[in-house]
Amino acid sequence: MVRIIRNFILAMTMGLLLPIYAHAQDDQLMVVANGASIPAEMDMAQLQSILKGEKLRWNDGTRVSIALMKTNTPIGMNTCDKLYNMSGNDLNKYFLALVFQGKVKAPTFFNTTSELEAYVAQTPGAIGVVPKAKDPLLKIITIDGKQQI
Repeated sequence: MVRIIRNFILAMTMGLLLPIYAHAQDDQLMVVANGASIPAEMDMAQLQSILKGEKLRWNDGTRVSIALMKTNTPIGMNTCDKLYNMSGNDLNKYFLALVFQGKVKAPTFFNTTSELEAYVAQTPGAIGVVPKAKDPLLKIITIDGKQQI
């Protein structure tokens, strides 16, 4: 009887928490950038290539600078899932290996979206991912024809 009650409580708890977790995973993301040479539109494959460090410079020669939320934040976890198809730990390992090999400069990670937006606004060639852009100086990049992904 105790086992039945415990399983019922567990099932109810999971039933209440699952929608919250699912909603967090469905949050929309917006790509923001700083620089005239950064295209205003991209498809998902182009964005993923840039964010994975496969493109090091923009068309005008400005260095690509990637700005992301820390992988242990809800936005960071959502970014890892939606844009990298990796866990936060896997993403950290991915960039650690590339940096160790001398192939790319590591992304800059932030605790808050306001810090990330300030960095992108002040850094030529920077591209970042936020839930919703608040800084009017940032260039919003449409991905597959949409402002939010």
